[in-house]
Amino acid sequence: MQVSTDFSNRRMFFTMLFGAVFRRRSRALMAVVASLVGAATLFCLAAICLTVPQQMSEEMRSYGANLIVTSQSGLDDETVQAIENDVNDVAEARAATYRYETVRINSAPYVLAGIDVSEVQALNRHWNVDGSWPTEGNVLVGTDIAEAMGLEIGSTITIGYRDTDNTDNSASSDSATDGDADSDASSDSVSGQMRDGRVSTDILETDGVDYRVAGILDTGGSEDEIVYAVASDVAALAGERGPDVIEFSSSASDDQLGALVSALNDDAELGVSAQQVTKMTASNQRIIAMLQTLFWIVSLVVLVLTLVGVSTTMSSIVSQRRNEIGLRKALGASSASVATEFFVESALYGLIGGLIGMGLGYALARVLCENVFERTLAFNGLLGVASVLLSMLLAIVASIFPVRRATRIDPAVVLREE
Repeated sequence: MQVSTDFSNRRMFFTMLFGAVFRRRSRALMAVVASLVGAATLFCLAAICLTVPQQMSEEMRSYGANLIVTSQSGLDDETVQAIENDVNDVAEARAATYRYETVRINSAPYVLAGIDVSEVQALNRHWNVDGSWPTEGNVLVGTDIAEAMGLEIGSTITIGYRDTDNTDNSASSDSATDGDADSDASSDSVSGQMRDGRVSTDILETDGVDYRVAGILDTGGSEDEIVYAVASDVAALAGERGPDVIEFSSSASDDQLGALVSALNDDAELGVSAQQVTKMTASNQRIIAMLQTLFWIVSLVVLVLTLVGVSTTMSSIVSQRRNEIGLRKALGASSASVATEFFVESALYGLIGGLIGMGLGYALARVLCENVFERTLAFNGLLGVASVLLSMLLAIVASIFPVRRATRIDPAVVLREE
């Protein structure tokens, strides 16, 4: 019997609820639209701010290293692996190794870098290469050297290696690496070296190994003063040994990188020198911080506008139903039952507006990502559920003051006015 009574009460409740909504379709539509606009805007902003900074961070990591580790005497495979493990334990990172040797081209000293092409490509997408990257028997020549020597793609250069030229090789490698970290050092990547990469022209030995110029590199930095060859060619020319420099592009935060640099420098067994390239990390963090700040500001404005819109609409609905509320209270309806009906009605508007707004917000975010940021955007189900729930919560919160007015209606006053 009790079950039957509860069922009848619920049926009566929903009948009155949907009847009220249907009779005031225009007001209900305004409340839904207010919730819809808020949900669509918030979903769009949240989807962009969650996806774009992450993709930008991944992409910016391809435009240079933010951590550089050097060694005075070269790094063996075991040490390289240990350093890479330490860096990756903090955060995911890309790495590229460089071996620097001083060589002679047309009797003049230049810096030859042995690289793993795939590693360096992944870490330096800003490098502008005219032609091809180095392969076995082919080298990549910096713009300054190419201009100084009149080299073109397809030219042949003879590279000679002298042990005596590399007695101070460690200084050369450190200097070349510092050019990435500090623009002040970019014009002095090799100790005593002029901007075109030459140190002197009074060395007359010209014997060596012939290489074809596969491409010309233009970065606008110290890399333009270096000749790049695959690591196996450098090993064949100068003998086997490990790299001098490891460059990392890590997703770690600024503080994490600072702690990592201190740990690497304090590790006596590794015997390396680590330094953080602050300009890359700072730029990355600054752009992400700006996007997130913009998101919070716009989101706050949208939340306020949504609250005002829904609250105004619900106040209008309460005013229209004032006589009905007074009559129901005169017939015995409690203030709690009246408040419940209005809160459920508001949540219903928030649910409908949230569902439609979620779809519109995703469509808008996808169009913006493709046309403005040139990125794809996958639908985030968790974000969709959160936006619908937030829309319902906003509608309920916006109804608090109108509902308080409804519960305070005196049925005697209303009936007397009638």
